Amino acid sequence: MTLVGLAFAYLRDRALNTALNILLLTLGVGTMVILVLFSSQLGARFERDARGVDLVVGAKGSPLQLILSSLYQVDVPTGNIPLSTLAALRRDPTVGRVIPLAQGDSFRGYRIIGSEPAYIDLYGGRLAAGRIWAAPYETVIGSEVARRTGARVGQKFVGSHGLSEGGAEHEHTPFTVTGILTPTGTVMDRLILTSVESVWEVHGLGHAEGSAEADHGPAAQNASIRDHQTEPEVTALLVRYRSPLAAVRLPRFINAQTQLQAAAPAVEITRLMSLLGVGIEAARGFAVLLIFTSGLSIFVALYTALRQREGDLAMLRVMGAAPAAIFAQVILEGLALATAGTGLGLALGHGALALAARAFSQLGEMGLTGLSFDPAEIYIVLGALALGVIAAAIPAARVFGVDIADTLQKAR
Repeated sequence: MTLVGLAFAYLRDRALNTALNILLLTLGVGTMVILVLFSSQLGARFERDARGVDLVVGAKGSPLQLILSSLYQVDVPTGNIPLSTLAALRRDPTVGRVIPLAQGDSFRGYRIIGSEPAYIDLYGGRLAAGRIWAAPYETVIGSEVARRTGARVGQKFVGSHGLSEGGAEHEHTPFTVTGILTPTGTVMDRLILTSVESVWEVHGLGHAEGSAEADHGPAAQNASIRDHQTEPEVTALLVRYRSPLAAVRLPRFINAQTQLQAAAPAVEITRLMSLLGVGIEAARGFAVLLIFTSGLSIFVALYTALRQREGDLAMLRVMGAAPAAIFAQVILEGLALATAGTGLGLALGHGALALAARAFSQLGEMGLTGLSFDPAEIYIVLGALALGVIAAAIPAARVFGVDIADTLQKAR
Protein backbone atom coordinates (compact mmCIF):
# COMPACT_ATOMS: atom_id res chain seq x y z
CA MET A 1 0.00 0.00 0.00
CA THR A 2 1.27 3.47 -0.87
CA LEU A 3 1.63 6.21 1.74
CA VAL A 4 -1.32 8.00 0.16
CA GLY A 5 -3.47 4.91 0.47
CA LEU A 6 -2.25 4.45 4.02
CA ALA A 7 -3.23 8.01 4.93
CA PHE A 8 -6.78 7.53 3.69
CA ALA A 9 -6.98 4.13 5.37
CA TYR A 10 -6.14 5.74 8.72
CA LEU A 11 -8.83 8.40 8.09
CA ARG A 12 -11.42 5.72 7.32
CA ASP A 13 -10.42 3.79 10.41
CA ARG A 14 -11.55 6.69 12.62
CA ALA A 15 -14.50 7.70 10.43
CA LEU A 16 -16.53 9.44 13.15
CA ASN A 17 -13.63 11.62 14.25
CA THR A 18 -12.83 12.41 10.62
CA ALA A 19 -16.44 13.37 9.87
CA LEU A 20 -16.64 15.66 12.92
CA ASN A 21 -13.42 17.47 11.96
CA ILE A 22 -14.65 17.96 8.40
CA LEU A 23 -18.05 19.18 9.65
CA LEU A 24 -16.47 21.75 11.96
CA LEU A 25 -14.28 23.15 9.20
CA THR A 26 -17.20 23.09 6.74
CA LEU A 27 -19.30 25.27 9.04
CA GLY A 28 -16.49 27.75 9.56
CA VAL A 29 -15.56 28.07 5.89
CA GLY A 30 -19.22 28.14 4.84
CA THR A 31 -19.99 31.00 7.23
CA MET A 32 -16.98 32.98 6.00
CA VAL A 33 -18.00 32.46 2.37
CA ILE A 34 -21.57 33.63 3.04
CA LEU A 35 -20.30 36.78 4.76
CA VAL A 36 -17.82 37.57 1.99
CA LEU A 37 -20.40 37.08 -0.75
CA PHE A 38 -23.08 39.00 1.11
CA SER A 39 -20.97 42.06 1.92
CA SER A 40 -19.22 42.26 -1.47
CA GLN A 41 -22.35 41.72 -3.57
CA LEU A 42 -24.43 44.09 -1.47
CA GLY A 43 -21.76 46.79 -1.60
CA ALA A 44 -21.29 46.40 -5.35
CA ARG A 45 -25.04 46.50 -5.98
CA PHE A 46 -25.47 49.61 -3.84
CA GLU A 47 -22.68 51.33 -5.76
CA ARG A 48 -24.03 50.36 -9.20
CA ASP A 49 -27.62 51.39 -8.49
CA ALA A 50 -26.60 54.74 -6.97
CA ARG A 51 -24.22 55.69 -9.77
CA GLY A 52 -25.15 59.01 -11.33
CA VAL A 53 -27.46 60.07 -8.49
CA ASP A 54 -26.21 62.69 -6.04
CA LEU A 55 -29.47 63.37 -4.21
CA VAL A 56 -32.94 61.87 -3.85
CA VAL A 57 -35.84 64.21 -3.10
CA GLY A 58 -39.06 62.82 -1.64
CA ALA A 59 -41.66 63.20 1.07
CA LYS A 60 -40.74 63.67 4.72
CA GLY A 61 -39.85 60.50 6.56
CA SER A 62 -36.85 58.24 6.94
CA PRO A 63 -33.98 59.25 4.62
CA LEU A 64 -32.82 55.64 4.43
CA GLN A 65 -36.34 54.49 3.52
CA LEU A 66 -36.42 57.10 0.77
CA ILE A 67 -33.12 55.84 -0.65
CA LEU A 68 -34.10 52.16 -0.45
CA SER A 69 -37.51 52.71 -2.04
CA SER A 70 -36.42 55.10 -4.80
CA LEU A 71 -32.97 53.87 -5.80
CA TYR A 72 -33.08 50.18 -4.91
CA GLN A 73 -36.82 49.53 -5.06
CA VAL A 74 -36.84 47.39 -1.91
CA ASP A 75 -38.90 49.47 0.53
CA VAL A 76 -42.16 51.35 0.70
CA PRO A 77 -42.02 55.00 -0.44
CA THR A 78 -42.28 57.71 2.20
CA GLY A 79 -45.14 59.38 0.25
CA ASN A 80 -45.64 61.71 -2.70
CA ILE A 81 -44.47 65.23 -3.45
CA PRO A 82 -45.96 67.98 -5.67
CA LEU A 83 -45.05 67.91 -9.35
CA SER A 84 -44.07 71.60 -9.12
CA THR A 85 -40.96 70.47 -7.22
CA LEU A 86 -39.67 68.95 -10.45
CA ALA A 87 -39.92 72.22 -12.39
CA ALA A 88 -38.38 74.17 -9.51
CA LEU A 89 -35.33 71.90 -9.38
CA ARG A 90 -34.91 71.94 -13.16
CA ARG A 91 -34.77 75.73 -13.06
CA ASP A 92 -31.96 75.62 -10.51
CA PRO A 93 -28.67 76.43 -12.32
CA THR A 94 -26.64 74.19 -9.98
CA VAL A 95 -28.71 71.11 -10.90
CA GLY A 96 -27.69 69.12 -13.96
CA ARG A 97 -30.45 66.53 -14.23
CA VAL A 98 -33.67 65.60 -12.45
CA ILE A 99 -35.51 62.33 -13.14
CA PRO A 100 -39.02 61.86 -11.68
CA LEU A 101 -40.33 58.55 -10.35
CA ALA A 102 -44.00 57.68 -9.81
CA GLN A 103 -44.66 54.48 -7.86
CA GLY A 104 -47.64 52.64 -6.46
CA ASP A 105 -48.48 49.65 -8.68
CA SER A 106 -46.92 46.34 -9.61
CA PHE A 107 -47.33 43.26 -11.78
CA ARG A 108 -46.59 39.84 -10.25
CA GLY A 109 -44.46 41.54 -7.62
CA TYR A 110 -42.46 43.62 -10.13
CA ARG A 111 -42.84 47.37 -9.63
CA ILE A 112 -44.38 49.59 -12.28
CA ILE A 113 -42.41 52.83 -12.33
CA GLY A 114 -43.56 55.98 -14.08
CA SER A 115 -40.56 57.96 -15.29
CA GLU A 116 -38.76 59.24 -18.39
CA PRO A 117 -36.42 57.60 -20.95
CA ALA A 118 -33.57 59.35 -19.09
CA TYR A 119 -34.13 56.84 -16.26
CA ILE A 120 -33.17 54.03 -18.64
CA ASP A 121 -30.12 55.98 -19.79
CA LEU A 122 -29.07 56.45 -16.16
CA TYR A 123 -28.31 52.72 -15.91
CA GLY A 124 -27.03 52.28 -19.44
CA GLY A 125 -30.17 50.42 -20.53
CA ARG A 126 -30.44 49.30 -24.16
CA LEU A 127 -33.40 47.81 -25.98
CA ALA A 128 -33.15 44.12 -26.82
CA ALA A 129 -36.48 44.25 -28.64
CA GLY A 130 -39.24 46.74 -29.46
CA ARG A 131 -39.22 50.47 -28.71
CA ILE A 132 -39.56 53.01 -25.90
CA TRP A 133 -43.08 53.92 -24.78
CA ALA A 134 -44.69 56.72 -26.80
CA ALA A 135 -48.23 56.83 -25.41
CA PRO A 136 -50.04 56.18 -22.11
CA TYR A 137 -50.16 52.54 -20.95
CA GLU A 138 -47.14 51.55 -23.03
CA THR A 139 -44.29 49.96 -21.07
CA VAL A 140 -40.69 48.85 -21.35
CA ILE A 141 -39.77 45.91 -19.13
CA GLY A 142 -36.45 44.83 -17.64
CA SER A 143 -34.71 41.62 -18.63
CA GLU A 144 -35.50 39.86 -15.33
CA VAL A 145 -39.19 40.74 -15.64
CA ALA A 146 -39.28 39.35 -19.18
CA ARG A 147 -37.49 36.16 -18.14
CA ARG A 148 -39.60 35.47 -15.06
CA THR A 149 -43.01 36.43 -16.47
CA GLY A 150 -42.51 35.34 -20.08
CA ALA A 151 -43.81 38.72 -21.30
CA ARG A 152 -43.10 39.62 -24.92
CA VAL A 153 -43.42 42.73 -27.07
CA GLY A 154 -47.08 43.42 -27.84
CA GLN A 155 -48.36 41.49 -24.83
CA LYS A 156 -50.94 43.15 -22.56
CA PHE A 157 -51.06 42.86 -18.78
CA VAL A 158 -53.02 44.37 -15.90
CA GLY A 159 -51.22 46.03 -13.00
CA SER A 160 -52.32 45.70 -9.40
CA HIS A 161 -52.39 48.33 -6.68
CA GLY A 162 -49.51 48.15 -4.24
CA LEU A 163 -45.88 47.10 -4.53
CA SER A 164 -46.43 43.39 -3.92
CA GLU A 165 -48.72 40.71 -5.28
CA GLY A 166 -52.32 40.48 -4.12
CA GLY A 167 -53.47 44.08 -4.62
CA ALA A 168 -56.62 45.15 -6.43
CA GLU A 169 -56.16 44.96 -10.19
CA HIS A 170 -56.68 47.92 -12.53
CA GLU A 171 -58.67 45.85 -15.03
CA HIS A 172 -59.90 48.83 -17.07
CA THR A 173 -56.41 50.19 -17.76
CA PRO A 174 -54.24 47.38 -19.16
CA PHE A 175 -50.63 48.06 -20.14
CA THR A 176 -48.93 46.96 -23.35
CA VAL A 177 -45.30 45.88 -23.58
CA THR A 178 -43.57 47.88 -26.32
CA GLY A 179 -39.95 47.11 -25.44
CA ILE A 180 -37.64 44.76 -23.55
CA LEU A 181 -34.28 45.85 -22.15
CA THR A 182 -31.00 43.97 -22.25
CA PRO A 183 -29.58 42.87 -18.86
CA THR A 184 -27.80 45.67 -17.02
CA GLY A 185 -26.97 44.05 -13.68
CA THR A 186 -28.83 46.89 -11.95
CA VAL A 187 -32.25 47.59 -10.46
CA MET A 188 -33.46 48.27 -14.03
CA ASP A 189 -33.60 44.52 -14.75
CA ARG A 190 -36.56 43.98 -12.42
CA LEU A 191 -38.67 47.04 -13.21
CA ILE A 192 -41.60 47.78 -15.51
CA LEU A 193 -41.19 51.29 -16.89
CA THR A 194 -43.79 53.62 -18.31
CA SER A 195 -44.54 57.34 -18.44
CA VAL A 196 -45.49 59.30 -15.34
CA GLU A 197 -48.74 60.24 -17.09
CA SER A 198 -49.66 56.56 -17.36
CA VAL A 199 -49.40 56.16 -13.60
CA TRP A 200 -51.54 59.24 -13.10
CA GLU A 201 -54.24 58.04 -15.49
CA VAL A 202 -54.37 54.56 -13.94
CA HIS A 203 -55.26 56.30 -10.67
CA GLY A 204 -57.75 58.67 -12.29
CA LEU A 205 -55.62 61.81 -12.20
CA GLY A 206 -55.73 62.41 -15.95
CA HIS A 207 -53.15 63.74 -18.37
CA ALA A 208 -52.21 67.36 -18.14
CA GLU A 209 -50.05 69.88 -19.88
CA GLY A 210 -47.83 69.84 -16.82
CA SER A 211 -46.04 66.71 -18.05
CA ALA A 212 -43.16 65.32 -16.07
CA GLU A 213 -41.32 64.69 -19.30
CA ALA A 214 -41.01 68.36 -20.19
CA ASP A 215 -39.66 71.35 -18.34
CA HIS A 216 -42.62 73.77 -18.26
CA GLY A 217 -42.68 77.14 -16.66
CA PRO A 218 -44.71 78.21 -13.64
CA ALA A 219 -47.65 79.34 -15.80
CA ALA A 220 -48.09 75.88 -17.30
CA GLN A 221 -47.76 74.30 -13.87
CA ASN A 222 -50.39 76.62 -12.44
CA ALA A 223 -52.71 75.90 -15.36
CA SER A 224 -52.35 72.20 -14.65
CA ILE A 225 -53.25 72.72 -11.02
CA ARG A 226 -56.32 74.77 -11.92
CA ASP A 227 -57.46 72.18 -14.47
CA HIS A 228 -57.27 69.33 -12.02
CA GLN A 229 -57.92 71.15 -8.77
CA THR A 230 -55.37 68.83 -7.17
CA GLU A 231 -51.79 69.07 -8.42
CA PRO A 232 -50.40 65.80 -9.83
CA GLU A 233 -47.71 64.24 -7.69
CA VAL A 234 -44.60 62.10 -8.11
CA THR A 235 -43.00 59.79 -5.59
CA ALA A 236 -39.37 60.89 -5.78
CA LEU A 237 -36.85 62.86 -7.81
CA LEU A 238 -33.35 61.62 -8.67
CA VAL A 239 -31.00 64.59 -8.83
CA ARG A 240 -27.56 64.95 -10.41
CA TYR A 241 -25.55 68.07 -9.52
CA ARG A 242 -24.07 70.37 -12.13
CA SER A 243 -22.03 72.36 -9.63
CA PRO A 244 -20.38 71.39 -6.31
CA LEU A 245 -22.25 74.35 -4.85
CA ALA A 246 -25.45 72.31 -5.07
CA ALA A 247 -24.13 69.78 -2.56
CA VAL A 248 -23.73 72.57 -0.02
CA ARG A 249 -26.97 74.49 -0.40
CA LEU A 250 -29.55 72.23 -2.05
CA PRO A 251 -30.08 69.53 0.65
CA ARG A 252 -30.38 72.17 3.35
CA PHE A 253 -32.82 74.22 1.29
CA ILE A 254 -35.01 71.19 0.46
CA ASN A 255 -35.08 69.86 4.01
CA ALA A 256 -36.31 73.26 5.18
CA GLN A 257 -39.48 72.76 3.12
CA THR A 258 -42.54 71.47 4.97
CA GLN A 259 -43.33 68.54 2.65
CA LEU A 260 -39.90 67.67 1.29
CA GLN A 261 -36.74 65.91 2.35
CA ALA A 262 -33.44 65.36 0.58
CA ALA A 263 -31.30 62.27 1.14
CA ALA A 264 -27.78 61.69 -0.20
CA PRO A 265 -27.31 58.05 -1.31
CA ALA A 266 -23.62 58.03 -0.36
CA VAL A 267 -24.36 59.14 3.21
CA GLU A 268 -27.32 56.83 3.81
CA ILE A 269 -25.68 53.74 2.31
CA THR A 270 -22.52 54.34 4.32
CA ARG A 271 -24.70 54.51 7.41
CA LEU A 272 -26.52 51.32 6.43
CA MET A 273 -23.31 49.43 5.73
CA SER A 274 -21.86 50.55 9.07
CA LEU A 275 -24.95 49.19 10.85
CA LEU A 276 -24.73 45.93 8.93
CA GLY A 277 -21.00 45.88 9.47
CA VAL A 278 -21.38 45.33 13.22
CA GLY A 279 -23.35 42.15 12.66
CA ILE A 280 -21.10 41.03 9.81
CA GLU A 281 -17.95 41.50 11.89
CA ALA A 282 -19.49 39.58 14.80
CA ALA A 283 -20.45 36.71 12.48
CA ARG A 284 -17.01 36.82 10.85
CA GLY A 285 -15.37 36.53 14.26
CA PHE A 286 -17.54 33.51 15.02
CA ALA A 287 -16.56 31.95 11.69
CA VAL A 288 -12.85 32.51 12.36
CA LEU A 289 -13.31 30.89 15.78
CA LEU A 290 -14.94 27.89 14.13
CA ILE A 291 -12.11 27.54 11.65
CA PHE A 292 -9.41 27.73 14.31
CA THR A 293 -11.36 25.32 16.49
CA SER A 294 -11.44 22.89 13.59
CA GLY A 295 -7.68 23.34 13.19
CA LEU A 296 -7.19 22.57 16.88
CA SER A 297 -9.45 19.56 16.53
CA ILE A 298 -7.41 18.26 13.59
CA PHE A 299 -4.23 18.75 15.63
CA VAL A 300 -5.61 16.86 18.63
CA ALA A 301 -7.00 14.06 16.45
CA LEU A 302 -3.73 13.53 14.56
CA TYR A 303 -1.61 13.82 17.70
CA THR A 304 -3.74 11.23 19.48
CA ALA A 305 -3.78 8.98 16.42
CA LEU A 306 0.01 9.12 16.10
CA ARG A 307 0.45 8.20 19.75
CA GLN A 308 -1.85 5.22 19.25
CA ARG A 309 -0.02 3.97 16.16
CA GLU A 310 3.59 4.54 17.15
CA GLY A 311 4.14 0.82 16.70
CA ASP A 312 2.88 1.04 13.11
CA LEU A 313 5.22 3.92 12.42
CA ALA A 314 8.16 1.97 13.84
CA MET A 315 7.29 -1.01 11.62
CA LEU A 316 7.18 1.27 8.60
CA ARG A 317 10.67 2.49 9.51
CA VAL A 318 11.90 -1.12 9.82
CA MET A 319 10.41 -1.89 6.41
CA GLY A 320 12.46 0.93 4.90
CA ALA A 321 10.13 3.93 4.98
CA ALA A 322 12.06 7.17 5.40
CA PRO A 323 11.03 9.54 8.22
CA ALA A 324 10.33 12.23 5.61
CA ALA A 325 7.89 9.90 3.82
CA ILE A 326 6.03 9.13 7.03
CA PHE A 327 5.99 12.86 7.84
CA ALA A 328 4.46 13.52 4.42
CA GLN A 329 1.85 10.81 5.01
CA VAL A 330 0.67 12.52 8.22
CA ILE A 331 0.69 15.91 6.51
CA LEU A 332 -1.46 14.36 3.79
CA GLU A 333 -4.01 13.31 6.40
CA GLY A 334 -4.32 16.88 7.65
CA LEU A 335 -4.44 18.25 4.12
CA ALA A 336 -7.15 15.74 3.16
CA LEU A 337 -9.28 16.83 6.12
CA ALA A 338 -8.76 20.50 5.28
CA THR A 339 -9.51 19.97 1.59
CA ALA A 340 -12.74 18.11 2.30
CA GLY A 341 -13.90 20.69 4.84
CA THR A 342 -12.96 23.61 2.58
CA GLY A 343 -14.68 22.13 -0.48
CA LEU A 344 -17.86 21.37 1.44
CA GLY A 345 -17.69 24.82 3.09
CA LEU A 346 -17.56 26.53 -0.31
CA ALA A 347 -20.52 24.48 -1.49
CA LEU A 348 -22.41 25.25 1.73
CA GLY A 349 -21.76 29.00 1.50
CA HIS A 350 -22.78 29.35 -2.13
CA GLY A 351 -25.73 26.98 -1.76
CA ALA A 352 -27.07 28.66 1.38
CA LEU A 353 -26.92 32.12 -0.22
CA ALA A 354 -28.64 30.86 -3.37
CA LEU A 355 -31.43 29.28 -1.33
CA ALA A 356 -31.82 32.42 0.79
CA ALA A 357 -32.07 34.62 -2.32
CA ARG A 358 -34.75 32.31 -3.69
CA ALA A 359 -36.67 32.04 -0.41
CA PHE A 360 -36.57 35.75 0.48
CA SER A 361 -37.55 37.94 -2.45
CA GLN A 362 -35.88 41.08 -1.05
CA LEU A 363 -32.48 39.35 -1.05
CA GLY A 364 -33.00 38.35 -4.67
CA GLU A 365 -34.13 41.87 -5.53
CA MET A 366 -30.90 43.24 -4.09
CA GLY A 367 -28.99 41.09 -6.58
CA LEU A 368 -27.61 38.57 -4.08
CA THR A 369 -26.73 35.26 -5.70
CA GLY A 370 -24.78 32.15 -4.84
CA LEU A 371 -23.66 31.66 -8.43
CA SER A 372 -20.87 34.25 -8.43
CA PHE A 373 -17.33 33.84 -7.07
CA ASP A 374 -15.54 36.51 -5.06
CA PRO A 375 -11.72 36.78 -5.24
CA ALA A 376 -11.59 36.94 -1.43
CA GLU A 377 -12.68 33.30 -1.35
CA ILE A 378 -9.20 32.35 -2.58
CA TYR A 379 -7.75 33.60 0.70
CA ILE A 380 -10.34 31.63 2.66
CA VAL A 381 -9.38 28.47 0.79
CA LEU A 382 -5.63 29.03 1.18
CA GLY A 383 -6.04 29.90 4.86
CA ALA A 384 -8.08 26.77 5.61
CA LEU A 385 -5.65 24.50 3.73
CA ALA A 386 -2.66 26.08 5.47
CA LEU A 387 -4.37 25.59 8.83
CA GLY A 388 -4.83 21.90 8.06
CA VAL A 389 -1.17 21.50 7.11
CA ILE A 390 0.07 23.37 10.20
CA ALA A 391 -2.25 21.38 12.48
CA ALA A 392 -0.83 18.16 11.02
CA ALA A 393 2.81 19.30 10.92
CA ILE A 394 3.18 19.62 14.69
CA PRO A 395 2.25 16.03 15.55
CA ALA A 396 3.89 14.77 12.34
CA ALA A 397 7.25 16.14 13.51
CA ARG A 398 7.26 13.47 16.22
CA VAL A 399 8.18 10.80 13.65
CA PHE A 400 11.71 12.19 13.49
CA GLY A 401 12.24 11.54 17.20
CA VAL A 402 10.82 8.00 17.36
CA ASP A 403 13.24 5.41 18.81
CA ILE A 404 12.47 2.34 16.70
CA ALA A 405 13.86 -0.28 19.11
CA ASP A 406 12.23 1.23 22.19
CA THR A 407 8.88 1.65 20.42
CA LEU A 408 8.84 -1.95 19.14
CA GLN A 409 9.74 -3.25 22.58
CA LYS A 410 6.82 -1.32 24.15
CA ALA A 411 4.47 -2.57 21.45
CA ARG A 412 5.07 -6.26 22.38
